[in-house]
Amino acid sequence: MSATFSAGRNGRGEHPGRIMSGEMAEQPGMLRRILDRGAAGIREVAAEIAARKPRFVLLTARGTSDNAALYAKYLLEIRLGLPCGLASMSTTTAYGAKPDLTDVLVITISQSGGSPDLVASTKAAREAGAVTLAVTNNPDSALAAVSEYHIDILAGPEKALPATKTYTASLLSLYLFVEGLRGGDGSAAAVLPELAEAILGRGDEVRSLASRYRFAERMVITSRGYGYPTAKEAALKLMETSYIPALSYSGADLLHGPLAMVDNISPVIAVVTDGRGGEALQPVLDRLRGRGADLFVVGPKAQVDAASAGFVLPAAGVPEELQPILEILPLQMLAYEVTIARGQDPDAPRALAKVTETR
Repeated sequence: MSATFSAGRNGRGEHPGRIMSGEMAEQPGMLRRILDRGAAGIREVAAEIAARKPRFVLLTARGTSDNAALYAKYLLEIRLGLPCGLASMSTTTAYGAKPDLTDVLVITISQSGGSPDLVASTKAAREAGAVTLAVTNNPDSALAAVSEYHIDILAGPEKALPATKTYTASLLSLYLFVEGLRGGDGSAAAVLPELAEAILGRGDEVRSLASRYRFAERMVITSRGYGYPTAKEAALKLMETSYIPALSYSGADLLHGPLAMVDNISPVIAVVTDGRGGEALQPVLDRLRGRGADLFVVGPKAQVDAASAGFVLPAAGVPEELQPILEILPLQMLAYEVTIARGQDPDAPRALAKVTETR
């Protein structure tokens, strides 16, 4: 992906955003690597866990990985009918609760596998009888060591503080895992690398769109279904790179009060999946247009044409459950370009560290 840097050089004499831009550009090759080198191992792990017939799934994560966990929740509940919950780690790490997790699958997702609360809660879950699976970018991590099973997402070293390629790598790995649980081969994902490459090649288009939001004081991002994790991840990327307060809502929740803050000044980004989630979001889009919202749509051409601005997603024929891996790409690019336009360095957001050691 090409980039035109408008903010000069940072204090290290480098172009701002050089690392984040490079890591975003790696994503098509990384997706191919997972499909070529990782898929078979993921299927083996899935087959072993499926044989143990977990009755329930708990997902544990923080930050960007928490949004990947939410994606897995949709996959597991829709594709397998398995009830899922997002774990509250403090019940174990701070309060010392000891739930009975017999026959429960606990999936912990972490880029580094180094956060103490993730390690401690996974260790406690295993001691409580859970089947534990770590999904990380570091097979030598403490989290991988305390888990019974491990999936390496094969993203390669990620140096920029905003996570980009590890997010899409987590999504694809989790998709392949869920497909493995149901006896599938995940072959529908084969189209992703080429489509991702096409999206990332549209940098000039996103750069032009980003100029609309250079001076935004806040943003609202909304979606439904499989697109909701994308909305949450896009909001996180915008906040941690450009420092714009970005509020993410399920479209259903947006109508239950937050819609009142929407006006024709604060931009609204809608992630419209081509499928049931997009259909469920339609009444929300109608209400937003009725309020004169500055609406930016990532999704099908018809929805983009009816909005103030947007990015047409080349997802025709792509199953709805795989579209989030593509949807986030233009929004990563948008966060990057808005940050550059505001004269900031997306590689090094203030007050953040690559490994966040929560306890």
